[in-house]
Amino acid sequence: MTINEMKNNNSVDDEPIQYVGFWVRFVASVIDSIIVAIIAYPILYFVYGGEYFNSSDAVQGISDFIINYIFPIIAIILFWIYKSATPGKMVLSVKIVDEKTGGKLSVKQCIIRYIGYYVSLIPLGLGFFWVAWDDKKQGWHDKMAGTVVIPQSH
Repeated sequence: MTINEMKNNNSVDDEPIQYVGFWVRFVASVIDSIIVAIIAYPILYFVYGGEYFNSSDAVQGISDFIINYIFPIIAIILFWIYKSATPGKMVLSVKIVDEKTGGKLSVKQCIIRYIGYYVSLIPLGLGFFWVAWDDKKQGWHDKMAGTVVIPQSH
């Protein structure tokens, strides 16, 4: 059932579509960050040793760049494509769907949504905080990609 059909056919319980708000999404992001750290830190320690964590360099080599930047990009986009959620969102029983159809995201939407993270982050994270004020609880990255975050039950 698409988002529009759900809006027009509330025969099950006459409740409007629920969009997931700022705090749930924030907690999901924290969970995701912890998971990435649990995976990345031992690998970084193995590759660079303990001095890696005492360095003030932004990037300490190609392995550092791949582990801290490329791996998370690929993992997040693959989770969005195949699971409609990151592990943090799955733990909290929410998913990302196409705003118009309520269906799975296209690869293009996933890439635009990820690029949109940087757009949302640049002005002091305002694009992420936008979720708190928006009627559909969309951040700027959601608006760019045409996505919404809803509970898994829909």
